[in-house]
Amino acid sequence: MGLFDRLKGDDAPRVAFFGIDGVPYSLIDEHPDVFPNLTELKTEGSGGPIDSIVPPESSACWPALTTGVNPGETGVYGFQDREVGSYDTYVPMGRDVQATRLWDRVTDEGRDATVLNVPVTFPPQRNVQRMVSGFLSPGVDKAAYPDELRDRLEETNYRIDVNAKLGHDEDKTEFVEDAHETLEKRYETFSHYVQQDDWDLFFGVFMTTDRVNHFLFKHYEQDGEYQQEFFDFYKQVDEYLGKLRDQLADDVTMVVASDHGFTTLEYEVHFNEWLEQEGWLEYEDEDHSELGDISEDAEAYSLIPGRFYINLDGREPNGGVPEEEYESVRADLKERLEALEGPNGKKVADRVVTREDAFRGDHDDIAPDLVVVPNHGFDLKAGFKGSEEVFDVGPRNGMHSFDNATLLVDDADARIDDADLYDIAPTILDLLEHDYDRTEFDGSSLV
Repeated sequence: MGLFDRLKGDDAPRVAFFGIDGVPYSLIDEHPDVFPNLTELKTEGSGGPIDSIVPPESSACWPALTTGVNPGETGVYGFQDREVGSYDTYVPMGRDVQATRLWDRVTDEGRDATVLNVPVTFPPQRNVQRMVSGFLSPGVDKAAYPDELRDRLEETNYRIDVNAKLGHDEDKTEFVEDAHETLEKRYETFSHYVQQDDWDLFFGVFMTTDRVNHFLFKHYEQDGEYQQEFFDFYKQVDEYLGKLRDQLADDVTMVVASDHGFTTLEYEVHFNEWLEQEGWLEYEDEDHSELGDISEDAEAYSLIPGRFYINLDGREPNGGVPEEEYESVRADLKERLEALEGPNGKKVADRVVTREDAFRGDHDDIAPDLVVVPNHGFDLKAGFKGSEEVFDVGPRNGMHSFDNATLLVDDADARIDDADLYDIAPTILDLLEHDYDRTEFDGSSLV
């Protein structure tokens, strides 16, 4: 139980959400010895696998999870997005999220929210009582509000993210140590503000789980050299979540979720190299490094992860595909993507989704025309500098998956069958007894 009673005497229920970025449900379900606390949470409450979104990429997933709507409404489709009517690209930040966040709904109602380390929230908002932005933030000095929070985080050596470059080394020892240090600082901060703040919604994300999965997941699934280090890391994650649960008062419902699943990576697929080799993509000259270098003769190009755009006349500034040919060109590309096989003879695409099926909303003007949802084992890349091979192997051995994300709710009445990421936001609002229009969301409440 919580160490402190409510200060305001407000009897409204509260929610504490803890994100475990990229943790697959099967990892928890198949290893109760590693996850005794999360196993207890799902046994006493509810738990199960859920689907992510299209595309299952963290920069798109967290805006969708925290708003309950698809990228057509959030305006964020991935780590790199394209300006409307331009070949200029940008990295989406918090200010680019066009839909209403959960904590904005809470604060608009006159209640309080503490928001810590959520990806794609930079710069920190000032309408919540406390926020430190997460993934993609430049540093604690600019990512924390108010000043008191910034000062405390700097004094305690808080880390926004792990040093992922350490994971590129063959010897993973230093990377694992860095991951544990980052995790520890995150837990200490969460624990402190769970107890100190009088919040109605606590929303914190452990991002280090995603980083560990990128570099150690194959070791886990295939009994590799660092399998024990992988399990030791997750035992610590579980222990911290158990301690956080013990700190929560009776009026708080704990929710734990990941934004996508994870699987072993076998091949990176360099799609712009494939498009160039297949005659779909051409550049103005041999010296090319960005989207703006493509030629008007190009029919299509790709952005990560697995997003394909027809170089459409009137939409792209140098579009070479007439509007009347759009449907036939897109259908041809879709068919070829569906047929593409990797060196192991396995289909790269589990399915290829059209923009009409994946996205809808006021901000779908930069939506990709097609999105490849890959089969397990294929990590979809897109660069414009050129690659020697379409299929390659890089330093990572784990990749995101659309399926097998995690949702655990400390409520035995929650139903987690056929659920997806969009269901989380309305579920949290129902747990908070917050009134909302159900048509505002792409998902529905699970309670």
